Amino acid sequence: MSFDEQAASLDHKGIVELLVSREALARAVAEHTARIDELTRQLEWFKQQMFGQKSERRVPPPDGSQPSLGEWVQDDVPSEASTITIAEHRRRRGTQPRDEDFDEGGLRFDETVPVEEIRIPTPALADGDEVVGEKTTYKLAQRPGTYVIVKYVREVIKRKSDGTLTCPPAPASVLGKSCADVSLLAGVLIDKFRFHLPLYRQHQRLEAAGIRLARSTLTNLVHRTADLLKPIYNVQLASVLKSKVLTMDETPIKAGRKGQGAMKTAFFWPVYGDKDEVVFPFSPHRAGAMVREVLGEYCGVLVSDGYQAYARYAERNNQVVHAQCWSHTRRQFMKAEDVEPELTTIALGLIRRLYEEEAVLRRKSHDGAKLTEQRATRCKPIVDTFFAWLKETLERRLLLPSNPFTEAAAYALDREAALRVFLEYPNVPIDTNHLEREIRPIALGRKNWLFCWTEVGAEAVGIVQSLLATCRLQEVDPYVYLVDVLQRVDSHPFAEVTDLTPRLWKERFASDPLRSVIDGPVKNAVS
Repeated sequence: MSFDEQAASLDHKGIVELLVSREALARAVAEHTARIDELTRQLEWFKQQMFGQKSERRVPPPDGSQPSLGEWVQDDVPSEASTITIAEHRRRRGTQPRDEDFDEGGLRFDETVPVEEIRIPTPALADGDEVVGEKTTYKLAQRPGTYVIVKYVREVIKRKSDGTLTCPPAPASVLGKSCADVSLLAGVLIDKFRFHLPLYRQHQRLEAAGIRLARSTLTNLVHRTADLLKPIYNVQLASVLKSKVLTMDETPIKAGRKGQGAMKTAFFWPVYGDKDEVVFPFSPHRAGAMVREVLGEYCGVLVSDGYQAYARYAERNNQVVHAQCWSHTRRQFMKAEDVEPELTTIALGLIRRLYEEEAVLRRKSHDGAKLTEQRATRCKPIVDTFFAWLKETLERRLLLPSNPFTEAAAYALDREAALRVFLEYPNVPIDTNHLEREIRPIALGRKNWLFCWTEVGAEAVGIVQSLLATCRLQEVDPYVYLVDVLQRVDSHPFAEVTDLTPRLWKERFASDPLRSVIDGPVKNAVS
């Protein structure tokens, strides 16, 4: 029976009840539809995380319009109209390896790689035959293990005068009476934190090489070595906090047992300075108080994502200018691609234009005043257009508050002042991507060594990762650095411990570092 037929058979009270019930049903249907849409978006997001492409890159169409499927397919053979003839010219040799730079097997290596020569016997020469040259073929080989047992032999001398027995002292060890050479300490740290090889796998590799060592010994070696490096980490943190521009973020780590079969969720709070140094302070929580604990009374520009803890810190500290990340803003709009494709395309297009202009300015390497002037000329009009368009769109289009585009637009508009800071300060980057690249080893570690048994272990991870990441930024070989520093740290003056941070170590000691006994001639560390 239709609604009109039902209403015709009812009195006034019945009609009112029917209308009320119909409105309630319509509201319930609308709520369920919105809930289904929200769950569908969440499902698509999880599918994207599990099976989809992780890259955030979007390639714009050549004419700025949205292409249809198959529109970019080009013929393999160009037509005559699409080809031109150019004059002959010389091209500068590129930095990328070319085919002729490789061995016939695609092998390239530098002078630091050991080469063992094997000469193949020449067949007996007949009368009149002679050797006129040589041909060389390279093969990449691997031994099951690279561990070496260093055996020190010391002669015992008996004095003829009084019969006293004397013997030269045993070589000094970084960790006292430990059986570990400094080369092993550096190797264990690099394998775990640079190549993400858990200690239990390193233990298996030792056993496969015929070496029996308790797994707990490896854990103790990592902790004790991290303790030696902690003073260097502390002074590097102090150096970072002197920067005029800081970038800060947070990333989770499982650390400490929460219960049977469960681990607590803790956080690293990486801080990147303007001298290409990075540190990873550890905290058992994500509370905003950790920002103040790490930064203290910092004075300068703080660049972060949209987490409100950074904004609250900046509000309470008048000496801090808070800038926020355009990359995180862009990600908010990417979540709305399936719901509002037309609006999202416009938003992403404006942000892409902003990044393109910023990339041009970075390539030209302008000084501070010139860069600020160029940003005002080339970037500011795009930023103004972006925010004006957002405000107009929200006023003109009737979008639900739960619409992903509405949420993305609100996210950007709430942070407009912070997103404009880079226009006024030439040293402020447009996003926090440079810091996120340094967080990647932590994320890869979570996929390999999974967690830290204790919070103390997580602190050790932060200390070692801070120095290794800074070595990469400063283009310092982490193995050479650790072998040298671990031998110096015991006798180096505490007042000059700053010299042992990777940035300053590169200037003072990199040209003539201390080495392990298996790496070449050994020098004694001097105080």
